[in-house]
Amino acid sequence: MVPIGVVPLHIAVEQSCAPKIRREAPRGGTAKVQHMVPEKGIIVSNGMGAQKSIHAGNAKIDFNVDFSHKICDALMFHPFRNAGGESPLSLVIGSLCIKHPNLFGKSEKLDFLWDKGLCDSNILITYRKPRPEWLPQQAFIVQHSVSPELGIHGIPGENFSRSGSGGVNLCRFSAGVDLSEPASSNWSSKTSVKFEHVRPINDDGHSISRDLHGFPLTCSGGYQDSMVVLKQESRFAEANDRSFTRFSLQIEQGIPILSKWLIFNRFKFAASKGIRLGPAFFLTSVTGGSIVGDIAPYQAFSIGGQGSVRGYGEGAVGSGRSCLVANSELTFPLNSMLEGAVFFDCGSDLGSGRHVPGNPALRHGKPGNGLGFGHGLRFKSRLGHFQVDYAVNAFQQRTVYFGFSNIS
Repeated sequence: MVPIGVVPLHIAVEQSCAPKIRREAPRGGTAKVQHMVPEKGIIVSNGMGAQKSIHAGNAKIDFNVDFSHKICDALMFHPFRNAGGESPLSLVIGSLCIKHPNLFGKSEKLDFLWDKGLCDSNILITYRKPRPEWLPQQAFIVQHSVSPELGIHGIPGENFSRSGSGGVNLCRFSAGVDLSEPASSNWSSKTSVKFEHVRPINDDGHSISRDLHGFPLTCSGGYQDSMVVLKQESRFAEANDRSFTRFSLQIEQGIPILSKWLIFNRFKFAASKGIRLGPAFFLTSVTGGSIVGDIAPYQAFSIGGQGSVRGYGEGAVGSGRSCLVANSELTFPLNSMLEGAVFFDCGSDLGSGRHVPGNPALRHGKPGNGLGFGHGLRFKSRLGHFQVDYAVNAFQQRTVYFGFSNIS
């Protein structure tokens, strides 16, 4: 029997309101791997779910159930034991989205998004004021989230194919304003200023200042960090019937309004290219980044997982002040409903893991470099898309990923 490391079942639907910032992993070092559907030229995410929409006057209310379940066992003898040894329901997430398109009768838009699971939660409130198209579009955003910090403080297991809980969670509160510049040609840009407050907590919800080994979790050494962050983001996108090109660059600057607030400079980039090769489609991407100045462990770039280097657990490759990740995938049709795929992923912390305060990557034995490769199948029908990927990491640990998407 082929050993199986992790079998994630992702059930999700696309929200009609503002995107879930919690899932974008803004502090992570890599961008999520996405698969291009060549004949339609659209992005498909791995997920399926159930959604209910209710119209109450001018407001729209969306209810959504998002079920993500990871099954982990070498030979599947205990199929209901998950990767972290916690309840199988620990990754069930319910979502509530309320949208009001005409607040106060002045075309002002208010979006409210709430995600709640057993281990994490996210509340996002967005308020938009109408402005002429030639002026930057303005949005006021308030967010509060609680989520496990697996990418940095997760404990690798089973030859780095999964990451277990290290008992560290992050409670974040942020408030700020986004200014989106009018798109010109293939370019778009956005500038944001926000205040952010970060507080590490344990699994019981109590504030903590140190990890399991006694090392500080914050830059200040206390129970919390505060910062004001100025961020500039630019994006380029170009597509035709045979290829597409995407590029994005983010630069963040910590502004020390008070002496105890963090001052740092971080940049991240992501570039991807897709091209049709006869009946096949080839997709390659490179992502990376670096940070200088004040840094807390949770600000490091994490490498590893289904969204970066497949075959590894979340953050199991390493974490550092810098990172570089490359992904390549070739899909080819087998028949009208079935596609095959081969892929290769690799990533590195560029030797910067030791420069993260407390060096959590070294203490957890993370290698700092990793590669994964494998193959998979994509089955498409009118009911939805089914995907299975078989990945092998550098330690010959095998991992199988299942996914469903676009379920009718």
